[in-house]
Amino acid sequence: MTVAEQTEKQLTIALAGNPNAGKTSIFNHITGTRQKVGNWPGVTVEKKEGHVRKEGRDLRIVDLPGTYSLTPFSIEEIVARNYILDENPDVVVVIIDASNLERSLYLATQIRELDCRVVFALNMADVARTRGIKIDADKLAELLDLPVVFTVGNKNEGIDALLRKAIELAESDHTPHQQRKVKYNKDLEKAIAAVQKVVVADLGDELPYAARWTAIKLVEDDKIVKERLLEKPTELSRQAFEEAARQRQLLMERFDEEPEILTTDERYGFIAGIIKEVHMTAIQQRVDISRNIDLVLTNRFVGFPIFILFIWAMFQATFTFGEYPVAFIETLVGGLSSGVNSILPDSLFKDLILNGVIAGVGSVIVFLPNILILFFCIAIFEDTGYMSRSAFLMDKIMHLIGLHGKSFIPMLMGFGCTVPAIMATRTLESEKDRILTILITPFMSCSAKLPVYIVLAGTFFGARAGTVIFSIYILGIILSIVTGRLFRSTLLKGVDAPFVMELPPYRVPMVKSLLIHMWDRSRIFLKKMGKIILLGSIVIWALTAFPRHVNFSMDYDAEIQGAIQKYDAYRPVSGKEMQQGLEARRDQEVNSLKAHKAAERIEQSYIGRLGKWVTPVFEPIGIDWRGGVALLTGFVAKEIVVSTMGVLYAVDDEPDALERALASSTLTPLAAFSMMVFVLLYLPCLSTVAAIRRETGSYKWMTFSIVYTTSVAWVVSFIVYQGGRLLGYA
Repeated sequence: MTVAEQTEKQLTIALAGNPNAGKTSIFNHITGTRQKVGNWPGVTVEKKEGHVRKEGRDLRIVDLPGTYSLTPFSIEEIVARNYILDENPDVVVVIIDASNLERSLYLATQIRELDCRVVFALNMADVARTRGIKIDADKLAELLDLPVVFTVGNKNEGIDALLRKAIELAESDHTPHQQRKVKYNKDLEKAIAAVQKVVVADLGDELPYAARWTAIKLVEDDKIVKERLLEKPTELSRQAFEEAARQRQLLMERFDEEPEILTTDERYGFIAGIIKEVHMTAIQQRVDISRNIDLVLTNRFVGFPIFILFIWAMFQATFTFGEYPVAFIETLVGGLSSGVNSILPDSLFKDLILNGVIAGVGSVIVFLPNILILFFCIAIFEDTGYMSRSAFLMDKIMHLIGLHGKSFIPMLMGFGCTVPAIMATRTLESEKDRILTILITPFMSCSAKLPVYIVLAGTFFGARAGTVIFSIYILGIILSIVTGRLFRSTLLKGVDAPFVMELPPYRVPMVKSLLIHMWDRSRIFLKKMGKIILLGSIVIWALTAFPRHVNFSMDYDAEIQGAIQKYDAYRPVSGKEMQQGLEARRDQEVNSLKAHKAAERIEQSYIGRLGKWVTPVFEPIGIDWRGGVALLTGFVAKEIVVSTMGVLYAVDDEPDALERALASSTLTPLAAFSMMVFVLLYLPCLSTVAAIRRETGSYKWMTFSIVYTTSVAWVVSFIVYQGGRLLGYA
């Protein structure tokens, strides 16, 4: 291969490893923001891919799903194995938790059996050192005949050396030695050899995988491999299946165990031998900081209150720290609106730009800082390892509804966005568990609802806004538990599933990794700004702008002109201070007339007529017709609730216009809280509805979710509003 060919060649490097081994940190450090996120073909498991140029080569980095083995039980295991087998990456980098070598080597051993080029990255080397663990990397490389590199993924240590080793291996003619792989016991090897002989004789060039590996999988009765071989002519694969069944029967008669259990034991025996050669533990170990922290954070008495405190602090910080950048963006939006107002002549187009695009989109984009802060806090929970602890803490509570802590992971993801949270339920083994988790996940308050909370809580609750928002989130969790208990006892009866949640070591999060995670989630919000929210705002504007001819109850233009003339008549004979007072009173009266004119126009518009039609539905829960219309538009996307209120309530282009308009409207603090409760609980957005239909495979469950959540929203809001009035809070 010439130098020019090497320079132009793109190398594909796949990253594999156990969950919590630091694979994502390494992937983020290699690719930075140059990564695409989607789904693997045919499944909803997240696919990450990035491109980077290194050592004169274009590298395509593929982040495989985290898994503990390649046994095809879960979607993640099937995706990871099929990619390595079918796509043939140039190199597979196995990310190994150096502090837990034995567990990590099981997956690594299985990958080595696939006859691909492999590099071991002994990650979290700093954690291993802290625990007094020493690993002889040179000896490990010699025993397994592959490159081994120490890395600390969250500190970007060893990443360049890892990529250099991967490139060297990809461009070498190195062939893995079979002798350095797992050698099974005499009876297993005999069975594998017998099946391999028939496989080669039967299939020959038709064989899609390596002959020995195929034979091992047939002995293990691997369903995926059998299905793949069945794609070949039946007469070619029949004898191989028969020989595999015969050998399985012989092994079970001899050992009284399933062959797949025997192969697993043999692999662990192989790993145990390696561990003895390369793994040493210092006599004097340092204190295991993670374990000591867990004595407090996962304590059955104080762990849950601490978790609640952390969640409260997150939402308090989201509101408090976001206040200053929000005010800055509001000023920018107001300046843009004033500039457009002065440049464009009065026309329908000007009305569209000012009251449709800027008022609608601008009223939502101001909350971008709050969204960024929320996702930054969630990223801290994930990168430090606390997210797994929260699932562990919630396990007992989840058992109250017949689920386990693993189901709480999608619910936690629902704080960000409900769509990927519902997609994440595919990792649950039980179909009833999946459906139940899907039905209760919409009660988790996603980031799209946060702008609504901030507007209403900030307007009506002042310094207590953060606590009020926190109470809304807690209400969602409580109602999801009540709903789960109800459904588990009626529609989805079943037994509790067992649960084991691994608690990864605590790590100090790196700023770069936090920013990448924050941006990955926040750009979804920005995409909505340019598509769904913009389109929704234009539609809402059109419904408010037409019909153009309205029969007003008075001649507002004449009244405004009369007010101006009335106050101007006093100006020549009054002093400077009196003139300023007259001007202030004139502006107040003029603005009041303009506001009444705008309100009357909107009431007689198409959207006003729609609002009057739905008023009987929302009036018992304290929401006026404007709020009712805003809630109806929230079916498309919850952010549109704010943009709709921006069009219906805001009457000028000054900062805090929406808040001031809301404060002077018929809404009371109790009604505002009732509206927040309704937004929390009512029907999911259009994207979530589509995800429910796709993941349940049923229009029945999709329709049920819409009807149930909306019914619960109205009933709970009714109780909140009418109960509050009875207690004298109206």
